Amino acid sequence: MSAESNRPHPKSRSVELPAEIVARVEKRLAHTEFSTSGEYVTYVLEEVLSHVEDATDEEFETVSEEEVQDRLRSLGYMES
Repeated sequence: MSAESNRPHPKSRSVELPAEIVARVEKRLAHTEFSTSGEYVTYVLEEVLSHVEDATDEEFETVSEEEVQDRLRSLGYMES
């Protein structure tokens, strides 16, 4: 991704990406509504993170430390 085609967001940081990923992003860019590869990568990451965070919140139940320790003891990972 070239520096001149990407304008950083006000509070942005740089992230290194493998050349293969950059090539795939640049190939897809022409088929999107985004002007820059940085905008497209930001959108994709926001979508993926949102999906992962939503799934994580729904799939896991809260358990106490005591429940975890009881389970580890029953599996033989901790002594009584």
